[in-house]
Amino acid sequence: MTKPAADFLLGTLDLLVLKTLSWGPAHGYAIARWIENLGGNALEIGESSLYPALYRLEERGWVTGEWRLSERNRRAKFYALTPRGRAELRGQMSRWAQFSGAVNRVLIAEERPV
Repeated sequence: MTKPAADFLLGTLDLLVLKTLSWGPAHGYAIARWIENLGGNALEIGESSLYPALYRLEERGWVTGEWRLSERNRRAKFYALTPRGRAELRGQMSRWAQFSGAVNRVLIAEERPV
């Protein structure tokens, strides 16, 4: 499978990170690996995209960050979803379902509407 255009991924990165954190706190590396693994390795998350997204989500109050030791005994910042972040996730998931459904209807159309 070919890699998606960076524009597609950047437009959904906040949503993907919020969803990943809905399963529990995680550090940046783990967040990226979860998204890549669950996406069948079709979604490649680079540090240059992930960390600005995490800082942006933290500034908006949708996630909080806390420094602690990782599973490999290294200092890492763990991010967790806030109640505001959980509400934002629900809203973004709803908007994504509407948007992706509309795009799919156009893409699978057999003929142009009258």
